[in-house]
Amino acid sequence: MSATAAGVLQVGVLVLILAAVYVPLGDYLARVYRSERHLGVERLIYRLGRIDPESGQTWRAYAVSVLGFVLAGILVLYALLRLQGVLPWADGKAGMSPTMAFNTAVSFVTNTDWQSYSPEEQISNFAQMFGLTVQNFLSAAVGMAVAVALIRGLIADRQTGSLGNFWVDLVRGTVRILLPLAVVFAFVFVLEGAVQSWQTVAGYTLLDGHSERSPLGPFASQEAIKLLGTNGGGTFAANSAHPFSNPTPLTNLLSVLAILLIPVSMTRAYGTMVGDRRQGRTLLGVMAVIWVAMLTLVWYLPSRPTGLAAAAAGADLEGTELRFGIPGTALFAVSTTGTSTGAVNAAHDSLAAGAGGAVLWNMLLGEVAPGGAGSGLYGILVLALITVFIGGLLVGRTPEFLGKKVGRREITVAVLYVLVMPTLVLSGTSIALASGAATAAMTDPGVPGSGESMHGFTQVLYAYASTANNNGSGFGGLNVTSDWFQISLGLTMFFGRLLPIVLVLALAGLLAAQQRRDDDAVAADPGPAAGGAAATAADGGMVQAGTVVAGADLDSGAVPTHGVLFGTLLTGTTLLVAGLTFFPALVLGPIAEALL
Repeated sequence: MSATAAGVLQVGVLVLILAAVYVPLGDYLARVYRSERHLGVERLIYRLGRIDPESGQTWRAYAVSVLGFVLAGILVLYALLRLQGVLPWADGKAGMSPTMAFNTAVSFVTNTDWQSYSPEEQISNFAQMFGLTVQNFLSAAVGMAVAVALIRGLIADRQTGSLGNFWVDLVRGTVRILLPLAVVFAFVFVLEGAVQSWQTVAGYTLLDGHSERSPLGPFASQEAIKLLGTNGGGTFAANSAHPFSNPTPLTNLLSVLAILLIPVSMTRAYGTMVGDRRQGRTLLGVMAVIWVAMLTLVWYLPSRPTGLAAAAAGADLEGTELRFGIPGTALFAVSTTGTSTGAVNAAHDSLAAGAGGAVLWNMLLGEVAPGGAGSGLYGILVLALITVFIGGLLVGRTPEFLGKKVGRREITVAVLYVLVMPTLVLSGTSIALASGAATAAMTDPGVPGSGESMHGFTQVLYAYASTANNNGSGFGGLNVTSDWFQISLGLTMFFGRLLPIVLVLALAGLLAAQQRRDDDAVAADPGPAAGGAAATAADGGMVQAGTVVAGADLDSGAVPTHGVLFGTLLTGTTLLVAGLTFFPALVLGPIAEALL
């Protein structure tokens, strides 16, 4: 079987599995966040934390809870990393320096998992398990909670304005969703040969008589949650290219499945929660179109040799893990940069220039194809609100989304959300280059003028794009251990995560405060809600009889927010926002390099 045929088979199997789990997992996610029943372990957590699970929160209270939880997580993880040398299972590894500990703590608490260190040399198994892995669960649960809060804002009535309870959403996302899925994937990874050990090292003797040591640890369990939670931080510098973490082509395919599983299924949960499955399918269609386009581009460009060495090899294979080949590399790269995962199974720095630019642009789209766990859904919903506003103005109709008006205040908050990431990326890159802080970090001593090259510019741009988008993948070739990069990238991750979250919650609050237009009308959903009470009972009570189906066209005055037309408008808006904002920067870097 040719490499192309094998790659097509991989993509086909992946799509079939996602299609099979889309409905049951998506509906399960909706039931988790709509359930009024608390599990025993959840009640115990609420008692220990003195949490009233029955109380609702306004957007301000919800935002304060999120910010307080994140700041507390950063402080705790910072202390653990600084003190890891005196904690168990240190294996002789000293505590991190203040700036590196700051960068790492912010990175993992914000779901970025950017690593400015070599894990084998500088992180202990204790810090890995009780610090980084814990945040892999919690940071993903925070993103999912914020997405659910926005959905509640879209369907809330004016009388309450409640977005739910952050602490309940956090606990449920962790206990009922992330933990069970992580156990399943970790078990499969172990069966396939991924390492899971309590030991810290294994010694062995080489054929020439020299003794060497290889790090051991709980790598399979870390791999599972780093992918499921769209985290990305690896236990090895080689990340998911290392055979201890990703031993076979099957685990490579399962890794991509784990990356896409929750973000894709969240669109089904969204459609179920708002009472109109067409809404979720439209968002999924937009995500799929962008994902397929990017996959085609990143797959094609390295397969087309551009130099003598590449022509002799038949493809651009530098930096590619040959166990997976170009198809497995392209599939992983597009999925990890289209989400906020950041795990890599190849050196993106060594991709063909056009392919490297494509994975960079994939992040600059806002990581909405399909985006991170929760963050992808709320990101594309903000773009959908902007699309509704633009479409309404173009056709002279009132901009409305699911029966809620998109007025001046709503669109102002949505635009501010969109501006946060470009501001951080472009200002960070500009300051680093203009001040000379990045020149030494991207200079190859063996290549005269390398620090001023287009590739060097792309390395810096990629670093700030990765951190501002809470992705965490590294382009490679850039030394980010200086205090400048540790602090500036740490602040970029901090504001790149928290400012959008606060704006999303503010937007949810504005929407929740509105009375839904024609709230007394009952519209027939083409899916399970049709048929009144009988249908709602069959659908597990997700849509109550006698309520508005949120995505239905309540009258001819509103622009429909589902279907091919709206999906096309949303795709165009997504591409134009990133294209117009970042095109000049991309021309200076990967586009110019690809044209050489």
